[in-house]
Amino acid sequence: MTDLRTALREAAERLAATSDTARLDAELLLAHALGVSRNDLLLGRAQGEVPTQFEALIRRRIDHEPIAYILGTQPFCDLDLAVSPAVLIPRGDSETLIEVARAAREGRPPACILDLGTGSGALLLAALSLWPEAEGIGLERSADARAIASRNATAHGLAARARIIAGDWTSAGWTDGLGRFDLILANPPYVEDNAELAPSVRAHEPAEALFAGPQGLDDYRRLIPAIPSLLAPGGTALFEIGHRQSAAVAALAETAGLTVKVHQDLAGRPRCVELA
Repeated sequence: MTDLRTALREAAERLAATSDTARLDAELLLAHALGVSRNDLLLGRAQGEVPTQFEALIRRRIDHEPIAYILGTQPFCDLDLAVSPAVLIPRGDSETLIEVARAAREGRPPACILDLGTGSGALLLAALSLWPEAEGIGLERSADARAIASRNATAHGLAARARIIAGDWTSAGWTDGLGRFDLILANPPYVEDNAELAPSVRAHEPAEALFAGPQGLDDYRRLIPAIPSLLAPGGTALFEIGHRQSAAVAALAETAGLTVKVHQDLAGRPRCVELA
């Protein structure tokens, strides 16, 4: 009979060819199979036999399925968010938008927030958590993604302030009736169609949330011209960008009559454009 320590070591060895974080992955998956926290596992509080489902979880990870989808959750800005293959996995890079928003709206808390392509609701819910008096709309064309976002809003006590609605910015008149907003957040698709991506991303995350034409700019070209009609006076719009896209996105914004600031992520790469 394999004990938990041995099972953990063997799983990490098997995952090494798939993951750069093999030991962490093994710890998370074993804790999940046991129904305990990773801390409990590491502190020796988990007891008993290796769960039979642990092997199935390891096989899923060997097949490059992202840990977040296997566990069904992903942390983002101190929120534990439900995720599924219907939504892009929230990433630490996207937290840059929330930090920029915090600084940009210092002393001017937004009353109305719009999240374009809300997915799991990560940006909208993080912003609503930051400003408890604010209300917001999460626009999303995928019904499955809207269900995830609504579930997350309810789980974090934000359902009364977060309205998740259907919308598709590739359709004419998509801004009709939305109104104007003090803060607009957007992490649109921005990956080039032929970009080299890790198998865990290309094979498992939703293509419609990733790819945006040969230059990765198609959705910026649709969205940015609409921003002046959606911003309230003195409003701020923040877009996540790929690290080589700042000049192209800035040019689109300037053509739309917007002022532009580019902000870097923690790795020092351009990650967010601030439009006003």
